[in-house]
Amino acid sequence: MKTLQAQWVLRWALPAALALIICGLLFAALSWAAEKADDVATARQRDLVTLTVSKLQGAIAHDQESATVWDDAVRHTAARDLEWMDGNLGTWMHTYFGHDAAIVLDAAARPIYSFMATDEGVPSATDFERAYAPLAARLQARLAAGDTGGTSDRILSIGEADLTWVGDRPAIVSVKPIVSDSGAVEQAPGSEALHVAVRFLDRDLPAEIGREYVFDALRFSAEGTQDPRFSLVPLRSAAGATIGYFQWKPFRPGHVVLEATSVALGLMLVAIFTGSSLAGTALWRRSVRLAASQDALRHQASHDSLTGLANRAWFAEQLSERLKTAPADAAHGVLFVDLDHFKEVNDSFGHPVGDRLITLAAERMTRLLPDALVARIGGDEFTILLNPESVGRAEEIAEAIVKVLKQPFEIDAAHVVVGASVGVAVANGICDPVELTRRADIALYHAKAAGRNAYAIFGTHMDALLRKRRSLEQELREAVTARTPIEVVYQPVFAADGSGPISLEALVRWNHPSEGPISPAVFIPLAEETGLIHEIGAIVIEEACSMLAELPGMTLSINASSIELQTASYPLKVLTALARWGLQAARLEIELTESVVVADKAQLARSIRLLREAGVTIAIDDFGTGYSTFSRVQSFEIDRIKIDKSFIDDMNQENSRALVAAMIHMAQAKGLKITAEGVETAEQQQALQGLGCDHLQGFHLSRPLSRAALRSLVLGASAGAQAS
Repeated sequence: MKTLQAQWVLRWALPAALALIICGLLFAALSWAAEKADDVATARQRDLVTLTVSKLQGAIAHDQESATVWDDAVRHTAARDLEWMDGNLGTWMHTYFGHDAAIVLDAAARPIYSFMATDEGVPSATDFERAYAPLAARLQARLAAGDTGGTSDRILSIGEADLTWVGDRPAIVSVKPIVSDSGAVEQAPGSEALHVAVRFLDRDLPAEIGREYVFDALRFSAEGTQDPRFSLVPLRSAAGATIGYFQWKPFRPGHVVLEATSVALGLMLVAIFTGSSLAGTALWRRSVRLAASQDALRHQASHDSLTGLANRAWFAEQLSERLKTAPADAAHGVLFVDLDHFKEVNDSFGHPVGDRLITLAAERMTRLLPDALVARIGGDEFTILLNPESVGRAEEIAEAIVKVLKQPFEIDAAHVVVGASVGVAVANGICDPVELTRRADIALYHAKAAGRNAYAIFGTHMDALLRKRRSLEQELREAVTARTPIEVVYQPVFAADGSGPISLEALVRWNHPSEGPISPAVFIPLAEETGLIHEIGAIVIEEACSMLAELPGMTLSINASSIELQTASYPLKVLTALARWGLQAARLEIELTESVVVADKAQLARSIRLLREAGVTIAIDDFGTGYSTFSRVQSFEIDRIKIDKSFIDDMNQENSRALVAAMIHMAQAKGLKITAEGVETAEQQQALQGLGCDHLQGFHLSRPLSRAALRSLVLGASAGAQAS
């Protein structure tokens, strides 16, 4: 009997007990693991829903800036152009971005245009007003106060947005000002029109989010559910009030696994093994999905959303990692690429074309350099970390980038041509990543200074040149503050027969204490870049007016920078100086350079009109070079052209002589005075006189003179004229 009992225990009871213990422990372990997996998955889904709502709120405001930060939007809104507003601020916002409603408010927050994507279940106008009125009021107060907090290269204008109820429908409501993108359209703070964008959180939107992020039965609920089968996330306004919930059936991987293995848990050891294998397979699959989701999030955090390229942070991390572990003989190459004239593309064709251009430029570079790390670090700026095997061809690669980006882009039937400037820096072994990128940036600066659409390779001389430029910039600031090193000299302008000086041109000079005279070709561009051109211009105007006050009957011209003339206050500054010295405006002439003629046409026309209405005359300097042709200047009211010295130098050649004659005849036909610059020989004087040129200027007649020398020349000429 005992033998039989032992046999039963050994064959049945103990295996059965062991099987029950194993199954029980396995069941307990699987139950615990399933619960934890469900908790983790649900928490991740809640975080993803919260992040999605937050990104949607920011995306709506960003969508608005594509049309509200635009000169055309300011003008057409002010003109109450409903058709234009419908096409660009209403229907387009719905078609392109999926906005459900759009309202344009005037400066008093009164609606002047509204758009609704559908007529079904649309809240009333009063409901919309209750939703956007507090946001509009806060935004108008910030605009009136000049608040620009929160703006950046990505966020172009301030705004207000919140989650709220519009009637009986929950929505994201965003309010943005309609402002100028170029600054050319003047707007008093607080007078801006406002654009209201609305995206409802119920009906179609939850289903769209559910399809995109794989949420089962995602929908909006005003009260939330107590059903344990559903998970939910509260939607809160900026004030912390809960306006409703997003709820969905969460994916429960642990529960799925437990159900799949429940039958197997009732079998013997083989069945237990099979069930555990199935559970392991299911858990692995879930882990793969979670890992893929994490990889996607990491990719999003380290890559540019527009182009898919690495972003600044990821590029810096990869560069630092490579350099700190590099062998002594390893070669490194970093390129900085900047698209030339990208702003003009945005201004001419709009931001969507500009974004497409950035994407296509990125594609061309990645096709050209499939083994390199290409990153977008700013609006139109890229960096490239070359593969070590390619560093020896860095110059060839830079040239290829310039060439490939110079080729036209065909975007939405638009023929877009830009180009690129490239800076190259190379190093060997372990080196400082900050220093290497700084060198590439310096090389890029030199490529731009060389005329753009070019490349430059960093050399130690560049660093020295940059330090010298910064030193020169500081010394120029000190010179402008002291005023003494900034001197104004005067070059007389003579009648064509050489009878005597009839007017003067004021020329600015910088007498450096150690370097001697600094050419205007060097310090004037530097002054324009640093903003010192306004102070230098003020010095010239003041000195010129004081000189005119000493020489009754004489007229004088001064050169105006494009930076100055694009400033709305420039005409007032000139006229104030004339009034302070008691001078007639007709005694002053403003010379516009070629760069001014091709600048901001609207502001230039306003400045010219104000000056000419006061009596100041206007001349085009360096006429005949580049863009300053009759076809370009005919829309501006001018009084004189000054033929560039390059044409006068070549007057002994028949073609150049004929060209000068044509300029003079065309100017005479338009009733303009003509001055020839750079007259250096008697033969040139005689030829110009014979062609009918009015006035001459150049070293043959007189070099630029100091104030005292000029006074002696003019007074001597006046005394001689009286004696004769």
